[in-house]
Parts: sequence; structure tokens; C-alpha cells
Amino acid sequence: MNICWYDQHQLGVVADGRVYAVGGALAALPTARYPAAPGDLLIAHLDTVRAAIERLLPNAPSKPASEVRFLSPVANPGKIIGVPVNYADHVAEANADQATFTDRYKGPIREQGLFLKAASALVGPSEGVALRFPERLSHHEMELGVVIGKTAANVAQEDALSYVAGYAIALDMTVRGPEDRSLRKSLDSYAVLGPWLVTADAIGDAQRLDISLSVNGELRQRASTAEMIIGIAEQIAWASSYYTLHPGDIIMSGTCAGVGQVLPGDVIDCAIEGVGEMRVAVRAAQG
Repeated sequence: MNICWYDQHQLGVVADGRVYAVGGALAALPTARYPAAPGDLLIAHLDTVRAAIERLLPNAPSKPASEVRFLSPVANPGKIIGVPVNYADHVAEANADQATFTDRYKGPIREQGLFLKAASALVGPSEGVALRFPERLSHHEMELGVVIGKTAANVAQEDALSYVAGYAIALDMTVRGPEDRSLRKSLDSYAVLGPWLVTADAIGDAQRLDISLSVNGELRQRASTAEMIIGIAEQIAWASSYYTLHPGDIIMSGTCAGVGQVLPGDVIDCAIEGVGEMRVAVRAAQG
């Protein structure tokens, strides 16, 4: 099932090129209380919401997906976790261009460690990327986004995939410079997720998906998730050994070679096999 948030924060399901309005399924969620439990309420109760959606779908109104403004399919993530230099070709790319990648930590992934992006950086594809520092290099990094579905702490690698709610396309945008990596990756709009959440049961093998990114029609990134240095299950187990993962937490699983600069007016097109496609416009930040 492809679940989305769209337009004025409406809940939808995407099928056959149309978006079906299924906001009534939210009535199945438990009443939120203060203080709220950690995590995204819908993702935490995804099975319950899916059952309600199935009842509504036969009579749900719909409109073409081309007419929809897609927001992030996760509304309230607790944290966004990044996996650095997780493709060998990107490692080689960064090592070969020290002038551009002066900010890159050296050493293997395990030595570098995971990093966090601020949840406030999260946007959907239709909201676009706003470049706050146009005088500095801002780079696109195309990734598979992994959305956690239930609380996970110190999980075994062999059990890790059972904690996944679903997958989405992710753009881990970054500003190059001397500051800490998490700061430079946490600007508003520098974490793009979309266009919808594909539930885990709809993906046969997330570790064998083709991914690609183009800017203004020029292909820049292409790879398969099979080329990851550290796979998805190991990423989840590793992250959960440091901090508890909650429903709605997002893992951006690493990027391949072809990382490049974007400028105001550019259009980024991303695609992941079995997940979908999304278009993201780049603009200058206002104010």
C-alpha cells in the first residue's frame, strides 16, 4: 500500500495514478494524550489504520496524482538518522575530489559513526528545497529512506527488517563547509522524503532496488541498493544499539556516486524501483 499525506495535510492512498482520500481512517487512531508517547502516531498504529483504509477505499473519492501536492509521508518523526559514505563509488568520488569534499570524515563507516539530521529539516517533494546559503555549495544525495514501524532497542540484525514500516525516496541535502556534519545537513528543507510510504510488505527485497537521480534532465546518480557497504538490516541493528528507535524514525541509508551541486531554479527528479518517482524544485530561501 502507498500511503501519503497531501495538499492540506490530508491522508491518502496512491493507486493506479490516482490519490484516494481516506482521511476517515484517522478515526481509528487512539486519542492522543499529553505527554504523547515517542514516535509518529499513525506509523505506530499502521496496521489499524490500514484496516480502516481498506474499508474506505471502495467508495473513496480520488483525483489524479499529478494534481496533488505531496507532503512528507511521515508527519512527526522523532529523529532522522544518516549513514555516511555507504557506497564504495561515493567513497572513491569523495577521496578523488578533496577540494570539494574537504568536510568529509575519513575512515570506514563504523569509525565515522551515524549522524542525525534535525526533524525540522523534513519536507515533502512538493515543498521543495530552499537554499539558505546560495554562496556555498549545496549538494544532493539520493538515498533509500527506511521508516521504522515499531520501537526498537538493541535488535539483532537477523530481526531488524521486521521493524520496518515501509520505504520512501529520500534526499539528504547538505551544505559543504567546516561545521559539524549534522549542522550542515539540518537546514530547513534539507531532508526531503516522498512521495509516499510504500509499506514493507509491498517491497520484495529492499536490498535490490535500482535508484537514480537527475538534475534538469541530466542523469547524475544511478546505483542499486545491493551496492551498499552496510545493508539496511545492519543499519537498523547498529542504530538501535546506540538509541531507541521509535515509530516514524527515518534512516537515510547512504548515497552513491554522482553527488553534485544544485542551484535555485534546478529541478531534481528521483526514482527508486518499486517505490516511485518524485520531483523536487530548488529555490532560494526567503528572508
